[in-house]
Amino acid sequence: MADQAPDAPAFGSVRTAERPVAGQDTGATPAGQDPGAASAVPDRATLRLALVVGGLVLAVLLGFGLGRINGGGGSTAAGGTDSALADHPHAPGAGAHSHGVDQGAAAEAGGLAVSRDGYTLTPLTAEFTAGQAGELRFQIRDGQRRTVTRFAVVHDKPMHVIVVRRDLSGYQHLHPTMAVDGTWSVPLTLPSPGVWRAYADFTALADDGRQTATTLGVDLAAPGGYTPRDLPGPEITTRADEFTVEYQGAPQPGLTVPVDFRITGADGASPALEHYLGAYGHLVALREGDLGYLHVHPEAELVDGAIRFWLTTPGPGRYRLYLDFATGGEVRTAEFTVSVS
Repeated sequence: MADQAPDAPAFGSVRTAERPVAGQDTGATPAGQDPGAASAVPDRATLRLALVVGGLVLAVLLGFGLGRINGGGGSTAAGGTDSALADHPHAPGAGAHSHGVDQGAAAEAGGLAVSRDGYTLTPLTAEFTAGQAGELRFQIRDGQRRTVTRFAVVHDKPMHVIVVRRDLSGYQHLHPTMAVDGTWSVPLTLPSPGVWRAYADFTALADDGRQTATTLGVDLAAPGGYTPRDLPGPEITTRADEFTVEYQGAPQPGLTVPVDFRITGADGASPALEHYLGAYGHLVALREGDLGYLHVHPEAELVDGAIRFWLTTPGPGRYRLYLDFATGGEVRTAEFTVSVS
């Protein structure tokens, strides 16, 4: 903006007359000035009138502008979507419901990045010999590259590690142990060649007490000839050893819906389910293509004898569901393919 002339009045200000020199007759006409000429400086009454008129004009203009704004906003509010900040209208178990467009993080798939939420997964071993026992070792580091050593215990464990081949076969759910220096380790065998994905699912504790729950992912390699397996088609029943597991549910993108798993033994009766990781079941969902990770836990009690989860899928596609459940002191895994559209 160009510089304003020194003698020009500031916008919205009123210039005042110069204070008369002491001893000068304020009623006298200065030498050389026509007595009949109007003074260049307005008197107090004129200034007062100008201020009043200016104020009225400004008030009218402001009122008109605000009316236009408020009038235009009314129709938008009447036909707009619900605010993402509004209270959640659905109680648990009330049925399928939407998280809202501004709460998409609730359905966001994790495990797609090695760094997220201020933390980085640093693998110390990343290559394995297919079919031979090895050890997965890694650290979690913060934004200052310091090794993190404080983690919250969530679902009975401070660290959950999921390993699966990129064709979604060979699922493993592991719980490593941490050394004093923050290095996590767990025995791991990759049964076949290929590229595998390892997920570290944890809640880190910062020095100020903040808790950050996140999932980081990294690829592992098992060199050798790799022939990907086709993903099995959708089925409502599958086998896990001698048990039959039935799936019921209809996931939809962006909606939280119930999915139930009912387990029966060879005799057709329901086995006595035991708690595993503090609950009757544990569910991991992986999206075909990018292997986006969803980690879901069930309601505290069985629902008509079934394990019920509330699943939110972030978008359409095919998902592989892995249900871990325990009975007779042993953990078993049932797998399902689910198409979401």
